[in-house]
Amino acid sequence: MLIRSFLACALLITIADSVGAQPWPAKQPIRVILPFSPGSSLDTLGRPVFDHMAKQIGQSFVFEHRPGAGGTLGMAQVAKAEADGYTLLLNSSVQTITPSTYTLAFDAARDFAGIAPLAQFPNVLVVPLSGFKTVSDLVAAAKAKPGSLTFGSGGVGAATHLTAERFMLSAGIKAVHVPFKGAPEVLREILGGRLDFYFSPLASAMPLIESNQLRALAVTSGRRSPAAPDIPTMLEAGFPNSEYVFWIGAFAPAATPRPTITTPAQGSDAVRACA
Repeated sequence: MLIRSFLACALLITIADSVGAQPWPAKQPIRVILPFSPGSSLDTLGRPVFDHMAKQIGQSFVFEHRPGAGGTLGMAQVAKAEADGYTLLLNSSVQTITPSTYTLAFDAARDFAGIAPLAQFPNVLVVPLSGFKTVSDLVAAAKAKPGSLTFGSGGVGAATHLTAERFMLSAGIKAVHVPFKGAPEVLREILGGRLDFYFSPLASAMPLIESNQLRALAVTSGRRSPAAPDIPTMLEAGFPNSEYVFWIGAFAPAATPRPTITTPAQGSDAVRACA
């Protein structure tokens, strides 16, 4: 909660400063675009920060999901939005990945202003309870019958897709990619045994892991996650070069006035109010 409060204050300060002398918020609604489906890690980790901030400013945020095309549909909407501080983007690592995986109608670097980082966590390799017991079991099965296994992702070029590709390169295996619009859809397929494996954002998978509805084989961080200390890392499982850390951050259209987007206003009343 302390970290959440700090991030909410930092986010509030940055947005307030970014619109210059104009009072913020002075109108409704404040829209937050999420480029993945409801129930994704953007929901579970990003929304609470905005909810906390809403209590501080006395105005709620309107969340709009625009899933599809690996997150690029939602990104495009914000890139073209009026730069007045009333259309924001809550996004993940795909913000920096998509220029290499899609032909975009916008510039992922130049058309956005970073507001604040909100969370960082690993992906976790999950399988159905009736599936593999270890990462080595999965790899052995894939090598025995190349191309027979299937894995899901949140879309072509999404972090969950590229994590799997990185793992397969490291392990020397191939599997069939089945893309979806977000983590909830993929997890349903894993639960039903219709997919063999998935590198899920840890926050999305933890409730199902803790309730023993699916099996976690390894996390993609360099060290074990404090949120799941019993789950080994990919390195511990014997597969180096499979690390991937997933992050979530808030963005605004690049033309939004932002004198302190990169330099905090340390002496402002807003900072003292949050202290």
